[in-house]
Amino acid sequence: MRHGKKVNHLSRQTGHRKAMLANMACSLIEHKRINTTVAKAKALKQFVEPLVTKSKEDTTHNRRTVFAYLRSKYAVTELFRDVAAKVGDRPGGYTRIIKLGNRLGDNADMAMIEFVDFNEIYNGGKKEVKKAKSRRGGVKAKKAEGAAETPATEESSESAE
Repeated sequence: MRHGKKVNHLSRQTGHRKAMLANMACSLIEHKRINTTVAKAKALKQFVEPLVTKSKEDTTHNRRTVFAYLRSKYAVTELFRDVAAKVGDRPGGYTRIIKLGNRLGDNADMAMIEFVDFNEIYNGGKKEVKKAKSRRGGVKAKKAEGAAETPATEESSESAE
């Protein structure tokens, strides 16, 4: 039974595993997407998402905590400057894992892990702005706006002729 065994050891000793995840996280932060095996991608997701959450609040303590994990000044700067600016309003789920199929050499399951907000294909290149919905007066307000706009457009079209 595997009760309470949350960490996937990836067939590596602790030091090697931490170094590998730190290097993969630095590559992910730098390139915004990387290709790896599915098991490593899942382990990397658990490793990098708490760091992104910490980067939302730019304090010296958070920077030092993240640097202790990543061990790269460039990656920490990039994370706190660019990545945190894009994911500032997102409550979680900063990465996405897309399965790619099997690798030719050893038939390993491959996946692409990427930051969600940096993919222009899925986001359509622009971000939708959500309006606060109200249960009261929403229909009347919309009708009033529509009625106010309709005569103005009719008058402008008549004056143009």
